[in-house]
Amino acid sequence: MRDSNFPALLQAFFTTRLLQQQRASPHTVAAYRNTFRLLLRFAATHLNRPPSRLALDDLDAAFLGTFLDHLERERGNCARTRNARLAAVHAFFRYVALAEPTHALLCQRVLAIPSKRFERGLVDFLNDEQLTALLHAPEKGTWFGRRDHALLLLDAQTGLRVSELITLRHQDVALGRGAHVRCFGKGRKLRCTPLRCEVATVLEAWMGECSPAPDAPVFPSSRGGHLSPDAVERLVEKHSAVARRRCPSLAAKRVTPHTLRHTAAMRLLQSGVDRSVIALWLGHESIETTQMYLHADMNLKQQALARTPSSNQQPGRYCPRDDLLAFLDDL
Repeated sequence: MRDSNFPALLQAFFTTRLLQQQRASPHTVAAYRNTFRLLLRFAATHLNRPPSRLALDDLDAAFLGTFLDHLERERGNCARTRNARLAAVHAFFRYVALAEPTHALLCQRVLAIPSKRFERGLVDFLNDEQLTALLHAPEKGTWFGRRDHALLLLDAQTGLRVSELITLRHQDVALGRGAHVRCFGKGRKLRCTPLRCEVATVLEAWMGECSPAPDAPVFPSSRGGHLSPDAVERLVEKHSAVARRRCPSLAAKRVTPHTLRHTAAMRLLQSGVDRSVIALWLGHESIETTQMYLHADMNLKQQALARTPSSNQQPGRYCPRDDLLAFLDDL
């Protein structure tokens, strides 16, 4: 007889475990929800059963490994995304191990699925010319163009995450003297980011076109609701395509909303701002996270090299190895 308690366990995981016991943030709940949407659709296709009729035993380690391979090979997800999906699955099976001890062996095997290692490349960011081209790409004669221009300008100056950007409300923006924006970042940490005068001016003009309600989104969709992360990704990609015609060097870069976050960090670093301040500015958990920006800036490395005194060593003369020693060395 098939064990049919999987739907109840999944619902209890979200309602009891995440929302009541852990008080998980809406971003965490949404990320886990999206993972299980993908998993249930994949299972329904490959097992020929609707999600409500799936059993916990159907989601064994072998099947979940196939699902993770599907994410990389067919959906084109990178190792980071694969690991994030796996983290959501692990969280669910840790809950199952406590709620249903009879499935302890299944949970143990699933929890033993390792995260995939990946190469950490240098962060990509825009120089002044590239950023200017991107900011001039939106057509400011249209409502959407003015919204997109204000969004890109704010993101490039503040370095907000996409999740923080799309949830900004009118009450989170303070204009006038000491203009700044407030947002809740990762770990539910509230932080305030100051705005330059020109950014505050553009934002004030844009917000004058929107609903004055305090809880209204700063960057609404065409229907008045919050933009989705995918919508922000698409608008950045659209304006990047326009900017590439004005700035050919952008052709070698894939510009995403996170690229603008990196750009904000690099501009602060190149202006001489201390790494601890940049970590606070971006809402990083640790100052070590900002280390990646030091590796990405070749100008800083060249300046460090210029301060290094020359060793004044004369080039040596090449002397061939002794034949017998060469024979032994090559063994």
